[in-house]
Amino acid sequence: MSHSPKNPGASPALSGLKVVDLTQFESGTCCTETLAWLGADVVKIEPPGGENGRFASTERRDLDSYYFIVMNANKRSVICDLKSERGKEILKKLIMKADVMIENMSPGAIERLGFGYEVVRELNPRLVYAQIKGFASDGPYANFLGFDTIAQAVGGAFATTGIRGGPPLRPGTHAGDTGAGLHCVIGILAALYQRELTGRGQKVWVSMQDAVINFNRINFAAQMIRGRDKPVERTGNQSPLGATAPSELYACRPGGPDDYVFIYTSRGTDRQWQRLLKVIGREDLADDPRFASPQARIEHVNEVDALLSAWCRERTKIEAMETLQRAGVPAGAVLGIQELADDPQLRKHGMFATIEHPMRGPITIPAWPVKMSESHVPVRSSPLLGQHTEEVLSEWLGLAACRT
Repeated sequence: MSHSPKNPGASPALSGLKVVDLTQFESGTCCTETLAWLGADVVKIEPPGGENGRFASTERRDLDSYYFIVMNANKRSVICDLKSERGKEILKKLIMKADVMIENMSPGAIERLGFGYEVVRELNPRLVYAQIKGFASDGPYANFLGFDTIAQAVGGAFATTGIRGGPPLRPGTHAGDTGAGLHCVIGILAALYQRELTGRGQKVWVSMQDAVINFNRINFAAQMIRGRDKPVERTGNQSPLGATAPSELYACRPGGPDDYVFIYTSRGTDRQWQRLLKVIGREDLADDPRFASPQARIEHVNEVDALLSAWCRERTKIEAMETLQRAGVPAGAVLGIQELADDPQLRKHGMFATIEHPMRGPITIPAWPVKMSESHVPVRSSPLLGQHTEEVLSEWLGLAACRT
């Protein structure tokens, strides 16, 4: 299926939306990058030295970090020294023209700069004012600092990740940072829709802890099943709602660090298990009482794992996944980051895009996963520091070239 827009000449979904971006690092930049990928004009306001994430993980101080590049595609950069009165005046004028303002500074920082919500809404009553913080602003931890790992720790993700009996582990994905950013986008879009009805903007705020809690809904269901006095255990590769077999990773040839396939059969039916037996050539076990029900298979999980391990060792992870899936058995190869970036099908349908960075040259980055038939935004490189200062001040404010 083609994901190209039916009307290539149509304006993107958020075309004309002006966003003042006062974000740094990941949670806020994910939020504003998403708006940019949906067609908004996102203007990143940076201090003279640049946003902290621009150089925090770079090998050379004169090169933007790859971290910054993957989080700031499709934006424009304006240098604005908010420690100066001139810079604050420029920001005020930009806010008066904007539809959305977003910040994820340390607690209290935006207020100390003079741009808290009560001040800003007087400048622009139609503005959607969005904030992302580590913890809820009305709770005892309001002034605590938040990073992805902190959010995942206090939001339940660490506690439910790992092997039974082992210590908590950090999940590989950035559910705290990127998760908070995407939740904030949802709130912003809802506020913009409501503004069409009321004519008024509003404040949207997301705590990173709350975002991770929302990702843990299934674990909360598991807690209800267990009862309040029995904490949800770490279950390795099993579902927290109830064990099934198989539900495990199996080593494949040639035996590299990512040469595994995950195989799963539903605990609610025997159909997938029967299909699995047929695929691996063990239909003789179809009526074996050890495997006659999901519960029986759990009680004999070692025998189940032995059957599948022997079969998978003779195949690559891709061969195993494709053979099983075509027979109606859920299976997924463990794909590494570089494998994903090089996957021709993912490239074809637009999950990855190669940009031309002004300093680093061609770079392939993950793109936006949501496809829309009437809205398409080509992926552009993240901006150099201050690259669009004069351009934006001229377009938005009608100002000639000036220092900010």
